[in-house]
Amino acid sequence: MDSISVNKFRENLKSFVEHVVSEHLPLKVTRRSGDDFIVLSADDWEREQETLYIMQNSDLMKQIAASTATNVKNKGYKPTAGELDEITGI
Repeated sequence: MDSISVNKFRENLKSFVEHVVSEHLPLKVTRRSGDDFIVLSADDWEREQETLYIMQNSDLMKQIAASTATNVKNKGYKPTAGELDEITGI
């Protein structure tokens, strides 16, 4: 993660915000007082919140682990050709 001073951030606010949003890379802004902050796009923040929710939900994590184990053994659900066409919109 890149890090810049609050003064540099303030001087070039628009370009830094555009970069964070377009590149999906957070930016750490440092302050002399030591209270730093992170600039993050709204889409990336929402994605992080969803990930945290899933990781904190033990039932969902068990389902993911079971699905992964089934997939590794090649015994998971296999859609028919018709179902695949419907899923892909072909």
